[in-house]
Amino acid sequence: MARIQTPQRIRGTQDIFGEDQRRFAAVLEVFDRVRKLYCFQRLEIPIFEATGVFARSMGETSDVVSKEMYTFEDRGGDSITLRPEFTAGIARAYISEGWQQFAPLKVATSGPVFRYERPQKGRYRQFHQIDAEILGAPEPAADVELLVLADQLLKELGIAEGVTLQLNTLGDAATRDAWRTALVAHFEAHKGELSEDSLARLEKNPLRILDSKDPRDRPIADSAPDIDAYLTDEAAAFFKAVTDGLDAAGVAWTRNARLVRGLDYYRHTAFEFVTDRLGAQGTVLAGGRYDGLIGSLGGPETAGVGWAAGVERLAMLIEEPKAAAIQVYVVVEDDRVQADGVRAVSALRRAGLAAELLATGSPRKRFDKAVKSNPDALLSLGVADEATSKRLKVNVGDAAAIEAVLGNIAWGGPTE
Repeated sequence: MARIQTPQRIRGTQDIFGEDQRRFAAVLEVFDRVRKLYCFQRLEIPIFEATGVFARSMGETSDVVSKEMYTFEDRGGDSITLRPEFTAGIARAYISEGWQQFAPLKVATSGPVFRYERPQKGRYRQFHQIDAEILGAPEPAADVELLVLADQLLKELGIAEGVTLQLNTLGDAATRDAWRTALVAHFEAHKGELSEDSLARLEKNPLRILDSKDPRDRPIADSAPDIDAYLTDEAAAFFKAVTDGLDAAGVAWTRNARLVRGLDYYRHTAFEFVTDRLGAQGTVLAGGRYDGLIGSLGGPETAGVGWAAGVERLAMLIEEPKAAAIQVYVVVEDDRVQADGVRAVSALRRAGLAAELLATGSPRKRFDKAVKSNPDALLSLGVADEATSKRLKVNVGDAAAIEAVLGNIAWGGPTE
C-alpha cells in the first residue's frame, strides 16, 4: 500500500499557536480597545473583490498589482482578487453602500490580506493587518487624530521606544504636478545612470525613484528637488496644521522629505512609524491622505485618510503575554465521581471562572499533575462515607466566591 503523502503548510502561510498566538491576540485586543477610545466603528468587508477595485486603487503598474495579487477567474467568468490591503475595499463599500450619509465616517477593521511576496522575517503571503480610516473629512484635524491614535496604540503595546514617526507632505494637486515635472526633468538629465527599474518608473511613476534602494539610483534621488519649493500656500498651511496638531498632542515626529506615495490620488500627509528592531524592513505602521481615491473608483470626490499595520510585525515587538491562567482545576481522584467532576467544572465556568477538568489517566497521579500546572485554586473530588468528598485549596483569588458556586451544586455522589 502506497504511503499517503503528509500535507504541508503552503509556503508563506503560518499556523499560529502558543506564544505566537498570544502575541497575535494581544495586538488585536489592544487595537480594539484603543480604537473604541477614539470612537472608530468596527466594520467587516469581503476578503475578495472584483479585480478592478484593486487595479484602479493601487495602480496597474504597481508591484502589488502586476506581481503580487492573488487573482483568479471564478465560475461565472469574473476576475476576482483576494484583498492585498483594506483601503480599496473600504472605499468601494463607501460608494456601493451609500455611506456618504455618515460622513465623516471613522472606521477600523482587521483581518487577513494576501500578497505573493518573498517570505521573510515578519512577512508572509497570507498575513494580517489592522486598519483605521476616516472618510469624508478634508480637514487636517483628521490626519492628526489618526496619527495620535497610532501613537497611542504603539505606546499601549509597549513598543513605542525606538519607533520614529516619519512625516512628509505630498501637497495638493497643483503642488504634485509642479514637483513631478521638476523631478522628471532631473531624472531625464541623469537617464543614463539610472537602474533598469527606475528607467521603467520614469515613464510610469517617477516619484517612486525617490525611494529606490538601488545604489546606482541613490545619488540621483538624493540630489532631486525637494517638494517644499513647489508647495502652494494652501498645501503649506495644511502641513503646518498637521504638525502643530501633533505638537499639541505631544506626538514626536521627524520630517522625511523623501517619503512619497506614487499614485496621483494621494494628497498632503504621508507617514510611516519606523523601528530599527526589524532590520531593513523597519516600517511597522504606515498611511496617508488619499483625497482622490474614491473619485478614481467612480464615486463622488471624497476626502480620505488612513493607516494600516501588520499584526505579525507588531507581535514580534511586544513582550510575551502571559498564558491564560487556570482559575480552578477540578481533579477527579476517584472515577466513581466522574459525573460530579463534570457538574463542578460546568458550574464554575457558568459563574465566569476559567476551569479545567482532570479526570483521565492514573487517578493516583492526577492531583500531582494538577499541582504542577499552578492553578489559582484546586478542587479535589473523591469518595468518603459513600458520598462525594470535596477538598478546595485556593492559592490566589476569592475563595468565598468559589465556595458559593460549589454550595449551589446538586452533587450526585459516587456511582459504580
